[in-house]
Amino acid sequence: MSDANDRYVSFQDVQKTYDGENLVVKGFNLDIKKGEFVTMLGPSGSGKTTCLMMLAGFETPTHGEIFINGSAVNRIAPHKRNIGMMFQNYALFPHMTIAENLAYPLQVRKLSRADIEEKVKRALDMVELSGFEQRRPKQLSGGQQQRVALARALVFEPTLVLMDEPLGALDKQLREQMQYEIKHIHERLGVTVVYVTHDQGEALTMSDRIAVFNNGVVQQLDTPQGLYERPMNSFVADFIGENNVLFGEVERYENGRCILRVNGEPVVATAVTEQAPGSKVIVSIRPERVVLDTQGNGHENHFVGQVVERIYHGDHIRVRVGLLGQGQFILKLPNNAANSGLKEGDSVQVAWSSNDARALDIVQ
Repeated sequence: MSDANDRYVSFQDVQKTYDGENLVVKGFNLDIKKGEFVTMLGPSGSGKTTCLMMLAGFETPTHGEIFINGSAVNRIAPHKRNIGMMFQNYALFPHMTIAENLAYPLQVRKLSRADIEEKVKRALDMVELSGFEQRRPKQLSGGQQQRVALARALVFEPTLVLMDEPLGALDKQLREQMQYEIKHIHERLGVTVVYVTHDQGEALTMSDRIAVFNNGVVQQLDTPQGLYERPMNSFVADFIGENNVLFGEVERYENGRCILRVNGEPVVATAVTEQAPGSKVIVSIRPERVVLDTQGNGHENHFVGQVVERIYHGDHIRVRVGLLGQGQFILKLPNNAANSGLKEGDSVQVAWSSNDARALDIVQ
């Protein structure tokens, strides 16, 4: 746990069950600093949205306590928590103009007309929708409606904003554009954001830290780079980005390295945990860390494989290679002259460093 002064939001041993038997959130602990952008990431049913709803006040923890700025909030009504909310379905009032939609949370807080007008104007400027005040939601595109929803979540200047899959309904190009817009607005305002998504690319792009959920338990809490480069178990390695998996048997450990056998061949990987000799482990290697290398060039792992499939992606070439008895080993190679001539059936020299391979949890 971090120092108390570092905790703006704090979940302390929080659990949640709906039927009294099955826990959808199990012993959840998380401290979030003021101004931090933290994403709860995981598959459907993993517990991430339930945690967000408990923080918002729409669900009550079965056990444990949630704190905002040092105050316990379990028994505080949602509208008294001063939290901005942004959802996937926008939740805009269709009969109101854009200005009226933004003014509504300010009217509830009984601000003066002059203050409301000023804050609405500032919020629309922030999301680049000045001049849209008198339009209604149905007159806007999906992306514009999402910007209005963002402006409404921020118009009353909350110190904490919760976002639940807010970009899920947008097309790919617009979703990526909105990711950057939300990230830049967060950086400019310094507001604390708790974001929920099942999209790992979205989480990597936007977050300061990411909590990866599975079956109600946080598997790893880390920076985007930490999760991608240093996954602590096979679930995180598979869920965050594309991942090559080799199944092997531990031979021995030396200086933080695991030497194992994969289909009879020695493979060297960074040891994440130490298992008894003979134990089954998973080795994780990212496709972009694998190279074609006829000389070896210092790579501890160097094997002969055969090209099974070659797919052109413009900025890179995706190559599937049969290797070490496994036919699903992927390389992402630069689209350059050296790799342009690769074709199915070619024999290739495949290499990677032990620093880029991680020996993870036991295969059950």
